Amino acid sequence: MPLTSEQLTKIKHYTEHLLAADTSGHDMAHINRVVNLAKYIQYREGGDLDIILASAYLHDLIDDKIFPNPELAKYDLQQFLMEIKIESEQQELIFRIIEQMSFSHQLDHAPKLSLEAKIVQDADRLDAIGAIGVARTFYYGGHKGHIMHQPDIAPRQNLTKDDYRKGSSVINHFYEKLFKIKTTMQTQTGVELAEERTNFMDQFVNEFLREWDFNELE
Repeated sequence: MPLTSEQLTKIKHYTEHLLAADTSGHDMAHINRVVNLAKYIQYREGGDLDIILASAYLHDLIDDKIFPNPELAKYDLQQFLMEIKIESEQQELIFRIIEQMSFSHQLDHAPKLSLEAKIVQDADRLDAIGAIGVARTFYYGGHKGHIMHQPDIAPRQNLTKDDYRKGSSVINHFYEKLFKIKTTMQTQTGVELAEERTNFMDQFVNEFLREWDFNELE
């Protein structure tokens, strides 16, 4: 049975409530951009739109970067979905998607994804790159107290999940994650959008490093 517009509205409001105080760049503006990207990708690629939209709205609500107790967050979300009468099969599909979203989660293993999961994952990762991605990267780096740039610290290679969560400089994050995102796209639409956004980031980082090292008097 398709989700009703009332159920989707309640899902959106539930997310708005939980992310209202977010200062890490995982706020409702991010969620809305992911939803819009997911709608566009689904329009071109197909898939169950209801499951895609519900998952896009909920994808950050069990993320341990945002919620210190993700198991409790998952339990609360399960209770909420039961309260608004989301069928158990639909709940299973939603959780299967949002539990596979994290970039760091896939550093250690890459699960097989449904079309709906591919679309939501692409939408979320697209919002991490491009102009918005640049802004969110510096915003999150400031939120976590990461240094902006330290030339003598090289970007890390072959990161595990634990390594990734230790953080690095903001500029290193472009090399450790953001420039690699285009190779993780799961849909052709995602590939096309990621190429454009990655080109923008490449130009930005090159200009950043040129200005960082600026010394025309030498």
